[in-house]
Amino acid sequence: MLRRVLKGAGVLAAMLLVAVVALAYTWLPGKVMTSMNHLHPAQPGELPGDAAELHRELFVVDLHCDATLWSRDVLAEDTRGHVDIPRLIAGNVALQGFTAATRIPRSMNIDRTENKWDVLVPLTFFQGWPANTWNSPHARALYQAGLLHKAATASGGRFRLIRTQEDLEAYEAARSKTPKIAAGFLGIEGLHCLEGDLEKVRVLFDAGYRMMAPTHFFDNLIGGSAHGVEKYGLTEFGAAVIEFMEALNITVDLAHASPKVIDDTLAMVTRPVVVSHTGVRGPCDNNRNLTDDQLRAIAATGGVIGIGFWDTAVCGDDVAAIVAAIRHTADVVGIDHVGLGSDWDGATVTPFDAAGTGQLTAGLLAAGFSEAEIRKVMGENVRRVLRANLPPAALIAAEVPLPAA
Repeated sequence: MLRRVLKGAGVLAAMLLVAVVALAYTWLPGKVMTSMNHLHPAQPGELPGDAAELHRELFVVDLHCDATLWSRDVLAEDTRGHVDIPRLIAGNVALQGFTAATRIPRSMNIDRTENKWDVLVPLTFFQGWPANTWNSPHARALYQAGLLHKAATASGGRFRLIRTQEDLEAYEAARSKTPKIAAGFLGIEGLHCLEGDLEKVRVLFDAGYRMMAPTHFFDNLIGGSAHGVEKYGLTEFGAAVIEFMEALNITVDLAHASPKVIDDTLAMVTRPVVVSHTGVRGPCDNNRNLTDDQLRAIAATGGVIGIGFWDTAVCGDDVAAIVAAIRHTADVVGIDHVGLGSDWDGATVTPFDAAGTGQLTAGLLAAGFSEAEIRKVMGENVRRVLRANLPPAALIAAEVPLPAA
């Protein structure tokens, strides 16, 4: 009798475990995504007529979002998070940077983050990612690139993936005739995903990545993070990575880089660099944000600073705070070096999602920016850098040697 009871209890426990795991698979990822990526409760109303008219004419470019980190179909309109293709089209966002995060420490913070307890291990598992991604940042980068390639293929022309100068030119021509389409390009947040192998820069390039940041929230083999423990500069390996990126026309992204990595990188690059998502210390003084001297050094390459939309970046929860950061940056380095770096879907709370991007156009108009200045900030500056940095199609198949040791 006791044996039957124990056997029944075991079966019941097994069934309960299966039910818990099934619930975690179906409910937990969406719950985590929604809790970490949403909008501030107080939402602005309809756009004023002049702002709505101007916004329809813009070529809007945003440098950074983390939409590929979350298991949802970017081709389907969603009320969760910040970005999907229908919302990009509704908000007249012509070109969106989709940037892959590949390792995130549990203790992540802007001052001192140790490289421990990777929270993407359970997230990838419970979102049903392939087993090779559970512990490999490189595999995670390739998987996220594959998601965007599949979306472009399945979109019926509504969404295009930009990999070359020719891709961008063709998309610009198509969008001038059919505005209700969108495009994206791939970036990487932290080159720990190289896993110490310089040849993997080429692997990621072949997967479509066209913008790469040396570091994310922790120090790695390439260099120090602004939020790391030691915050050192480029390592010897890191310098070779930057050299190889330049040879492949990959845009260097200095978001999250330590001050020493910024200095070391700027001393060797020959093309414009970007900071894909950041704030500036003038109106919002914290260790996440850039100093005025750093702004000047980045602008001196011809590059662009992407202003973020979340509280730590701009010290506020409304459009006015974003506009203040844009104003400060333009005052320090000129209007030609300011762009958008929303960090949508990056565990952020923002005043608007992709569909509401016109709210920023309205805010810039209300703050006294001219239409010409707004066109630059909202996309033309980043468009200029991408035109300069994207590889020609001929480079895709070309043999590009590794840097000499």
